[in-house]
Amino acid sequence: MSFTDCRGMIRNLIGRLIHNIMPGHRTRDGGMILGPVSYLDCIVFCIFLAPQLIWNVGLIATIKCVLEALPFVLFKLPTQFIDERWLMSYDQKSPFVRTASPFEDFVIRCVRYAFANIPPNIGRVFFSKQVALPFLRFRMLRHGYLRSPVHWREHVTANFRGIWVMKDPLADPDVVLYYAHGGGFSMGSAYFYLEFLLTWLSVLSSSGFKNPAIFALDYTLVPDASYPTQIHEAIEGYRYVLKVARDPAIVCVSGDSAGATLMLSLLLHLSCKDPKAKRYGVGLPMPGLAVLISPWTTLVSPRHTNTTSDYLDAEQLSTYGKQFSGNKISWSDPLVSPGCCHDAAWWKRASPSKGIFIAYGEEEVFAPEVHDLTARLNKAGVWVRSEVAPGGIHAWPVASLFLSTSREKRLKGVNDLTKEIRQRLSGGLDAGENKSEGVIDF
Repeated sequence: MSFTDCRGMIRNLIGRLIHNIMPGHRTRDGGMILGPVSYLDCIVFCIFLAPQLIWNVGLIATIKCVLEALPFVLFKLPTQFIDERWLMSYDQKSPFVRTASPFEDFVIRCVRYAFANIPPNIGRVFFSKQVALPFLRFRMLRHGYLRSPVHWREHVTANFRGIWVMKDPLADPDVVLYYAHGGGFSMGSAYFYLEFLLTWLSVLSSSGFKNPAIFALDYTLVPDASYPTQIHEAIEGYRYVLKVARDPAIVCVSGDSAGATLMLSLLLHLSCKDPKAKRYGVGLPMPGLAVLISPWTTLVSPRHTNTTSDYLDAEQLSTYGKQFSGNKISWSDPLVSPGCCHDAAWWKRASPSKGIFIAYGEEEVFAPEVHDLTARLNKAGVWVRSEVAPGGIHAWPVASLFLSTSREKRLKGVNDLTKEIRQRLSGGLDAGENKSEGVIDF
């Protein structure tokens, strides 16, 4: 027996032992859906995070951030948590808290503080590859996986970079999801979303697609670069996705928050006919579908106001939006801030052949602007459907996968998105149907 054979046997034995002790969920088609994030996961995440903060931000800046957060962590957080969860009457509680578990409530309170108070150069370390990738590997190991049963690989070129996730890399895909992550253009990475994407691929496969694939764009963050760098990368990534898909009708562009903004901007660039505009990607075919999660439709808007439920902060969003647009670009330019586009004919041209689906929360900061955009698209004759989660907060289909405890709640958002893709890209919507459907809010 060779050394390679022995190593393989030992790996299999260890994998079986870990699986028996800490079983993960393996789908029938070889996919992978891990369990909810635990308090142990949170501790391990902090262990991975601490040295990266010191290395990338500096020891003094890290200590300063921790000291500034102590009053919130030691006094404000536990006081508000106990008061609202157990002392307030039901009617006094925020819509999110009424339905959230203690763990969901606790984490969202921490995220709300972090979004409003922690500098983005520190926040981006939280979502970086150096922290997210080892954390995912730990979670996989805790659920019995020595390696991912779903194929994924990095794709890096001079013009763009990202991660391919695919069921069978040797076969042609029958659906390709082109995804851009959120994070206010200042934070986030494709690696932080990798578990979410691995789960989504598993659900797509279980829904009936024979060989689904996902390409997650890892675009350049602010302040390293501002617009139009990100749209250049998005278009080059889309060009590559089209080559792999071979048929634009099977391509679904998707993203959450700032990533959804980037995808809306992509659609407007592809369909722009103004010769005076600085447009990119003109001439490329439109995708088959757009599925968006909590899109940041308008970068700077007076209608962005804080809510008692959501974790986004309107003031910070305004700052991030202006940083992304750059000093020489107006943040009211529709190609930069899609919600500023009021041209019905342009939106009609920008619509994918199977329409647009938008999922968002009733209580999130972006809700008024998202509602206005869906109404505008509907009036323009675009097939658009929106699903509004009652009492929901920003990007909950992504967040709930990690925070919710029951399998049903964790996968609800992904299942709803997959159902829409399955219906639309499997012969559901004809070109003449878009006016009759309109905006549907649940």
